[in-house]
Amino acid sequence: MNIHTGEIQLVPYKEKYKEVIQTFTLPSEQVQFTSDPSALLEKAKSDRTKNVIVILDYNGVPVGLFALQTGDRVKEFTDNENALLLTSFSINHNRQKRGYAKKLLLLLEEFVKCYFPIKNEVVLAVNERNIPAQNLYAKVSFQDKGFRRMGPMGQQIIMHLPIMK
Repeated sequence: MNIHTGEIQLVPYKEKYKEVIQTFTLPSEQVQFTSDPSALLEKAKSDRTKNVIVILDYNGVPVGLFALQTGDRVKEFTDNENALLLTSFSINHNRQKRGYAKKLLLLLEEFVKCYFPIKNEVVLAVNERNIPAQNLYAKVSFQDKGFRRMGPMGQQIIMHLPIMK
């Protein structure tokens, strides 16, 4: 089942999207805060806890992707055993500034309910210096409960999105 609005769809990754995703680029100021999309696909091949989700535009063309991670890594961010960890979120540079990120995040709760029915929370870590991302996450109901951790690029804020059943 695809979760969608008239403008975007969220779908589990399929090999048919790989060629387009491998052409994705990110501006230098974003590269420091997220994984390279091609690297995410490579890591996900050998890590079954990384569930790669593709963001498609209204024509079915990939514009972005992210991972919803399960397993032990989630415990580094929350004590909630029914949480998912959102990682490696990126929108292709030439498709940015069109509202795709916000639209995806507004669909996230519905997607989780459909594909991960026992999960009741999504957590993510955002770098303290990444103010635009913090503001976006707050706008779509992610909450800063005061948890912090040191990440590879400095202090990270752990944000939480409750999934209402």
